[in-house]
Amino acid sequence: MFALIEAAGWPIWFLIVASIVAVAIIGERLWSLRQSQVVPKDLLPKVVQEYRKNGVTEELIARLNQGPVLGRVFAAGLKNIRSSREVIKDSIEEAGRAATQELDRFLTTLGSIAAVAPLLGLFGTVVGMIEIFGSQTPTGSNPIQLGHGISIALYNTAFGILVAVPSILFYRYFRAKVDAMVVEMELQAIKLVEVLLGERKA
Repeated sequence: MFALIEAAGWPIWFLIVASIVAVAIIGERLWSLRQSQVVPKDLLPKVVQEYRKNGVTEELIARLNQGPVLGRVFAAGLKNIRSSREVIKDSIEEAGRAATQELDRFLTTLGSIAAVAPLLGLFGTVVGMIEIFGSQTPTGSNPIQLGHGISIALYNTAFGILVAVPSILFYRYFRAKVDAMVVEMELQAIKLVEVLLGERKA
């Protein structure tokens, strides 16, 4: 591994750091964007059942705030249950915006890595080309310096692509998943409001 890094030259360190950050973000988002952590399917009926049994209690609100992301949206609506429909709707929308920001966390960074990694690879390629041209002397070329320049150019180009491709694929996957979860949260919140106001059967 160290021999590969040495052959790729100092520009590879930028790509190594970018790859570590990308892997960390991908792992964290895979864990955080599980359906059970964001929009569990059984949460709405449980909340409605408990509300009809005990009403809005501090225990219910606290449990929802400490649970999945959808629970925090529900908690915002339940806390304003005695207010008008508009106030309930506004409180849910505010909580939904906060939840969306939480779901979007680190995705901009991952997208930036996907865009920048090929440029970092290109930068390494340019450094390698400079090394190649620097190997030319009036008496010929220095084969060691020439070979090192070629390895810098090729390794950085390949590693830049290797970092960029998974990053962009996971970025698009997470982006689509977040969008779907936001829509699902909106639908669940609308159902909750309608049930609480007696406009829909549970």
